[in-house]
Amino acid sequence: MSFGFFGIQFGFALQNANTSRIFSTLGANQDDLALCWLAAPVTGLLVQPIIGYLSDNTWHPFWGRRRPFFFIGAILASIALFLMPNSSMLWMAVAVLWMMDAAINVSMEPFRAFVGDKLDPSQQTAGFAMQTFFIGCGGVIASLLPTFFADIMGVSNVPVNGAIPDTVRYSFYFGGAVFLLSVMWTVFSSQEAPPENMAVFEAERAKSKGLGHALREILGGFGKMPKTMVQLAVVQFFTWIALFAMWIYTTSAIADNVFGTVDAQSAAFQEAGNRVGVMFAVYGGVSALAAFVLPVFARMTSRKFVHMSCLIVGGLSLISIFMIHNINYLYLPMVGVGIAWASILTMPYAILAGALPANRMGYYMGVFNFFIVIPQIASGFLLGYITKHFLAGHAVMTLVLGGVCMVLAGLLTLLVKDEAAPAAKAVAVPAAA
Repeated sequence: MSFGFFGIQFGFALQNANTSRIFSTLGANQDDLALCWLAAPVTGLLVQPIIGYLSDNTWHPFWGRRRPFFFIGAILASIALFLMPNSSMLWMAVAVLWMMDAAINVSMEPFRAFVGDKLDPSQQTAGFAMQTFFIGCGGVIASLLPTFFADIMGVSNVPVNGAIPDTVRYSFYFGGAVFLLSVMWTVFSSQEAPPENMAVFEAERAKSKGLGHALREILGGFGKMPKTMVQLAVVQFFTWIALFAMWIYTTSAIADNVFGTVDAQSAAFQEAGNRVGVMFAVYGGVSALAAFVLPVFARMTSRKFVHMSCLIVGGLSLISIFMIHNINYLYLPMVGVGIAWASILTMPYAILAGALPANRMGYYMGVFNFFIVIPQIASGFLLGYITKHFLAGHAVMTLVLGGVCMVLAGLLTLLVKDEAAPAAKAVAVPAAA
């Protein structure tokens, strides 16, 4: 049931590692990068709670509750992955990013609720850890694809007449195919149990018909969020400012700080883009391995303590990047980022799942993702300005700012109340999921 995340992460990893590179190649300057990226979080803001709400109120004897959304999202996301590297103008790439991020969210959002639906609370930390494992594996392979095509297959890594390099185009084609096949594996190999009381479910669904009722339900739920969810929202806010800064500015930071160039048409800049892909593969690989370890530490200590520790390690690792000018040493901080990434994908959702009503799992998971996309939107409007006017245009210092935010997020984890903490002590190891 978690294998589909392998493909979903192909989409996200290719997007995270290459979108700034694509935008820069098509003419975006460093000041505009964050604004161009706004398409992704704004799409998530609109799509995630709606898809969560709809999946809660869906049931089909064959397709189940969550799997119809996996299916539709996978088809649309694969199309977008094929279109993205064929963009010939900046506005086209931004438009395709809207489509791609919306489609990936249609597939991804119900996956979180899928684990909550199917697993006992004592297994949920392990279930989310298994998702993290597949996310890590997908991220490693997808991030390495441009380097694989350049160094192993001999594909050109240089933009010709301002077009996207062939290494990036082929990577997106491969990623689109893997996304579709992986999600379809979960769609057709897993099953969902029907609602416990079908008559009550049908009655509730009948009351939910109509756009007006749906909007009232979606907006009304914000005032009813569990206390744990509100506390985690603050942690998520600072966490995702850090991640968004990393995804947007790492290519520019490494090109400037290590390769000594800001010219997106140069071979050195494109080489920096490939190296950033390898760096992101390192943190993805570390997260896949850490996914097996974190539940053990959570059982020995607590989920709060594990998440706090991982975020602090990740933040300090991001901060250290500005001191490194040798590309071969830049993989070391990614180990710390990978540890943080594993916890970010596991612990908040495991803590949250124990505080949510089962019949609103999909909706609240969607609302929770508001606190992922809102900081990204804020970053989109502010990071470019801050980088230009306060950090002298040095993108590497924006990574330092992100690291500080991640450390702060770790400290704020101390304020979170884990209501299901006793059940977490009985968590199974990920392989049991």
